[in-house]
Amino acid sequence: MAKISWKPGTMIYPLPAALVTCGGSPRDWNMLTVAWLGTICTNPAMCYISVRPERFSYPILKKYMEFTINLTTTSMTRATDWAGVRSGKDFDKWKETGLTPMPGEKVASPTIEESPLSIECRVKSIMSLGSHDMFIADVLNVRADSSFINPETGEFSLKDSGLMAYSHGKYFSLGEMIGKFGFSVKKK
Repeated sequence: MAKISWKPGTMIYPLPAALVTCGGSPRDWNMLTVAWLGTICTNPAMCYISVRPERFSYPILKKYMEFTINLTTTSMTRATDWAGVRSGKDFDKWKETGLTPMPGEKVASPTIEESPLSIECRVKSIMSLGSHDMFIADVLNVRADSSFINPETGEFSLKDSGLMAYSHGKYFSLGEMIGKFGFSVKKK
């Protein structure tokens, strides 16, 4: 197989297409679609989101230093895309998407009721990187829809929740499990 040099903007894909919620009270709650996010550390639990400073939500994130990452499903695809291409300065994204804000348990920013998994975060530091600033945060709370928790194993059911991913400007549903961590070395 021949490999060629390709566009530098083509990075690591697929990514989650999450709805990040922010704000300190219902009057300034907003949401934005973020695909550049992930886990940084498990102990202590930490994650990050990368946001362009010109985004409407950017000063809200900086003011309150909290946010919630809400994973999205195939049934939320239209709302996720819409929230990413429209600005909260021009639209009430809650009204326009039909999504339901729920007060956070550990942060002032809301969670999204329709999201199967919401991660409440407090910003620890902001790193200016160029086109985006990285908000590095401690995970304070994780809220999961109990209907997607396997009662026997306590695991979150990725397949049943219908999570989606983003790759090169397109959204994809996530498919069947093809392996489990350590299966390649497990003794038979």
